[in-house]
Amino acid sequence: MGHTGMDTDVVIAGAGPTGLMLACELRLAGVDVTVVEKLAERTGESRAGGIHSRTLEVLDQRGILDRFLAVGELQPVGHFSGLYLEFDESESRHPYPLMILQSDIERLLQEWAAELGVRVRRSAEVSGIRRDAAGVTVELRTAQARPATLRAPWLVGCDGGRSTVRKLAGIDFPGTEATMTALIGDVELPDLPEDYVWVRRTPGGDYSAIAFEPGWHRVITSEFDRGADREEPVTFERLRESLTRVAGTDFGMRNPRWVSRFNDAARQAARYRDGRVLLAGDAAHIHFPAGGQGLNMGVQDAVNLGWKLAAVVRGRAPESLLDSYHAERHPVGERVLHNTRAQSALVRPGPQTDALREVFGSLMVFDDVNRYLRHMLNALDIRYPVDSDHVLAGRRVPDAGLKTADGATRVHELLHAARPVLLDLRGGTGPTAVARGWADRVDLVEARAEDDHWPVPALGEIPAPAALLVRPDGHVAWAADAGAAPDTAGLRTALTTWFGPALRG
Repeated sequence: MGHTGMDTDVVIAGAGPTGLMLACELRLAGVDVTVVEKLAERTGESRAGGIHSRTLEVLDQRGILDRFLAVGELQPVGHFSGLYLEFDESESRHPYPLMILQSDIERLLQEWAAELGVRVRRSAEVSGIRRDAAGVTVELRTAQARPATLRAPWLVGCDGGRSTVRKLAGIDFPGTEATMTALIGDVELPDLPEDYVWVRRTPGGDYSAIAFEPGWHRVITSEFDRGADREEPVTFERLRESLTRVAGTDFGMRNPRWVSRFNDAARQAARYRDGRVLLAGDAAHIHFPAGGQGLNMGVQDAVNLGWKLAAVVRGRAPESLLDSYHAERHPVGERVLHNTRAQSALVRPGPQTDALREVFGSLMVFDDVNRYLRHMLNALDIRYPVDSDHVLAGRRVPDAGLKTADGATRVHELLHAARPVLLDLRGGTGPTAVARGWADRVDLVEARAEDDHWPVPALGEIPAPAALLVRPDGHVAWAADAGAAPDTAGLRTALTTWFGPALRG
């Protein structure tokens, strides 16, 4: 840590999946990080229950995917508002969602964070922030009831939908109010006559009963135009009453592990960065949890922000690089809020929605419609705005097979260290020679592509490029095609834009 008078380089508020992933990304880049978490220990609650294709790729890019695959179960179908979607194995090495409880996701990320040397301070809640030109003083309320402070150049709020950091920073959180109330809990349902129920709509709302573990069901009830007071306690009895109203029976519900509540309010932070304070995950966006997009979007926020913040902390890039975090991730959040509002509308009870669902479902049999919705949910089609016209620029890099002097590998395996990679697939000296001025920050890799064409979601197959510059988050910053003179000026611009000025000498 190179900042005098500082306790750490970055303080992260919140030890959920977003905060832990961001902490790991920063540690991979050699940044000192402290996570503060108001809870004394993980609750074991598991609101989220799955990891989508793009997030699986992100975990693969860091070399930790096997840990998650060993615990979860791949599910070959997805849904849009309870209407089934099919997946395409050609679009990713990991085309199917992984059913895995949030408690397991957090446990695995916490273990990885510990391996990387992340400090997590529990029973430490952010109670105030003071900002100046050099950094942020974070005031903490601790279990000892003694006031404590942490001082750092940067603070990132990953502290959930009611984010204290967002409120203290004065960042607006505009959006739409809730139109329904949903209850959720893990319970035993001995009288359920089938293995599981998936978004069964009734005149009063809808309910699901999903078997995540033997003997246990995740019960979710949704009742529309029934707003709940946010301070009203959530109890097992309320879940039983709601299921009885919606389904006509409680299926012998008993032995709750935990019960919680959510709704379809949709809000997004007006800005993801305010000076030295940044937001990620639910602190930056909340929405109806249709399609399980929230946790995935938070992890991807963290992977977009981590390498940029690390470059600024280490003095390798100007602070202006952090503005690209909002520019890239805010539109992604907007799109998720948009599609979850649509999914909320599609599940409302009533004959008009019945007709709408029937029409919508009939459209989903068309490949183009299925593909469009699939990409929207699994985030494989995201394209960030970059200063390049190449078809791959801004998109996530395909995980193509490669042959190097050291043997066979894959593109995503080159990203385990969370460093940018200049991949030269034609043995040309131009791009490699240009990138030597960034050799301290960019890994230069010469290889041959195993396949002449690479599959790209939303585009189909494209000819394998001759060279490409891949950011640490797996998105392409620059690329060149075979048979054309590489745009070395464009490469130099991309290297400078994303990774700071070249070394001198």
